[in-house]
Amino acid sequence: MVQLPAYAPELNPVEGVWSLLRRALANFAVADLPGLVRIVKHKLKKIQYRPHLLTGCLAQAGLTLDTPAKT
Repeated sequence: MVQLPAYAPELNPVEGVWSLLRRALANFAVADLPGLVRIVKHKLKKIQYRPHLLTGCLAQAGLTLDTPAKT
């Protein structure tokens, strides 16, 4: 058993994704909620298709993504 601190964002890879999203949204101004939802979905999809960014978020948290061997 490992005792983790109460708040440890450096151990959570999702914090890296939120950081990327915040940077991507820094210069946007939206007039309404549907516009914000559309932009957030678009930016998350762009992050999804850039695997090196997601791998970096995992690595920052000290994790790796191992794919199962094909048999």
